[in-house]
Amino acid sequence: MFTPKYPPQHTALPVLNTAPAPAPNAVVANAPAPGPVAPVSNRPTLQLTPGSAFALAAGGGAVVLVVGAVLVSLLLAVAITGVSVAVCAVVLRSMLKDFNNHR
Repeated sequence: MFTPKYPPQHTALPVLNTAPAPAPNAVVANAPAPGPVAPVSNRPTLQLTPGSAFALAAGGGAVVLVVGAVLVSLLLAVAITGVSVAVCAVVLRSMLKDFNNHR
């Protein structure tokens, strides 16, 4: 169950050289070997027109602005909560100090 399953290996067929042998006195030009051919993809390609590129950029900008506004509002909420807790602590400390002095 936890062992990896590999696809079966394809056996490579040997490439046979079918070019005719050059004549004994002929000059042979060293032609470069052809490069590998890229496989053809079955997936559809995505073509962006200028209008769709602009819409994509505008949508991305809107997402960045919304996420930024949410993060800033969360930061402000935490800051306001911290300040209010600090003010409450100072007021309670003052009240307890006055309560203990009047006994």
